[in-house]
Amino acid sequence: MIRALIRYLVFFLVAGALVYAGYRMLTPATTKTVATEKSEKEEHSDSVAMSDAKVAAAEIELAKAASAVLHDSLLLNGMVQANQESLVQITPRFPGVVREVRKRIGDHVEKGDVLAIVESNQSLTPYELKAALAGTIIDRQTTLGEYVSEQKPAFVIADLSTVWVDFSVYRRDLSRVKVGDQILIDPADGGPKIEAKISYVSPVGSSETQSALARAVVRNAEQRLRPGLFATGRLNLSAKKVAIAVKSSALQTVENRTVVFVRDGEKFEARDVEIGERDQDFVEVTFGVLEGDLYAAKNSFIVKAELAKGGAEDND
Repeated sequence: MIRALIRYLVFFLVAGALVYAGYRMLTPATTKTVATEKSEKEEHSDSVAMSDAKVAAAEIELAKAASAVLHDSLLLNGMVQANQESLVQITPRFPGVVREVRKRIGDHVEKGDVLAIVESNQSLTPYELKAALAGTIIDRQTTLGEYVSEQKPAFVIADLSTVWVDFSVYRRDLSRVKVGDQILIDPADGGPKIEAKISYVSPVGSSETQSALARAVVRNAEQRLRPGLFATGRLNLSAKKVAIAVKSSALQTVENRTVVFVRDGEKFEARDVEIGERDQDFVEVTFGVLEGDLYAAKNSFIVKAELAKGGAEDND
């Protein structure tokens, strides 16, 4: 009886040891599989596949990371004015009545063109008002049958091949603006910016706006700058060359990380980056992107949305 109990006890001990050994052998494999699946899932969540056709349809601009020159700049608001040094007011020589009007606002005239016919009150004979300058009529203060005199100009003619763009510079920035500084002017017409230089900085300021005037004389052969309209200008103050830079629009935030989507085959990889200095167009990359890497420079938010969509599908 005792021997039988001992045999049963030994059997149960051996069986328990075998079960425990089997559990120990299976557990690491299971853990390893889960860890591998988790690693693969994390790797998958940081990249998203997009065909070239899909990239083109989404208008995602691709660019190569490369060196760039970053500019320290100042944005100024301005107003386009006629160049007062190329402007003339046409005033009647004698008082009289306008008998004929030949030119109107917007007309281009040559020097000597007849603008109007005025009948003199003194002699009752007509005389001609002529253009004293080739240019565009930008103002007319007379109509047919109206009485005119030398007290008020009848026409204003301006040569609009050059114009003034007058910028307001706040007092805190006045020490940074100098004659000869380069400025890029945006007429907000969808065209390229116009290069010019500051030609004048006013020695006096406005008590109302606490600002002073800085003026650029700008070539206007294409008539993109029209007197009376607003324009903005970006004044270039200094320049610094950096080894690697990407467009500012390439930066996105994914799970509180700053990333750039780098193109690899038909996939975009969310590459963690460290950034340095920046200007309005480019940002320096000090870590995370190599020279020559192809990245999503424009509409990169679409890649971010595709990445999030992929992550959501994996969670489902």
